Amino acid sequence: MSLVPFDPFRQLDNMRRDLNRLFSADFGANREFGMPKVDVYETENEVVATCDIPGLEKKDDVHIHINEQNLLTISGTIQRSNEIKEENMHKQERFTGHFQRSIPLPSPVSMEGNAKASYKNGVLEIRMPKVEDDDQNRNKIDVDFH
Repeated sequence: MSLVPFDPFRQLDNMRRDLNRLFSADFGANREFGMPKVDVYETENEVVATCDIPGLEKKDDVHIHINEQNLLTISGTIQRSNEIKEENMHKQERFTGHFQRSIPLPSPVSMEGNAKASYKNGVLEIRMPKVEDDDQNRNKIDVDFH
């Protein structure tokens, strides 16, 4: 048996690795907890948000709103018809159910007829034109399905 020098932080390091493994497996996928991943960037004229939401089938499955605090909220429901019996299922990782994600936007945006959202290949893209602070209009954004 070899002797190992005493290291008071070894247990803390092992615990940190275990916690990282736990959180990367469970929370890193976000979809398991109804929180799809979102990228937000801005150009000179607009703010663009892209969101991975595989499994939407119709435009009523997703709702997009912006409130007075310039907070974008994407919510909806993913429903999958499950023809597989529960006892035959060995592993189920794909998310089904309600999801919601709220993201603060980097610049004020206009919602009056100019904002556009499209959904293609499991990716929702929302394009919102920028406006001055005193010209903010907030409405629901309609989604075009391809």
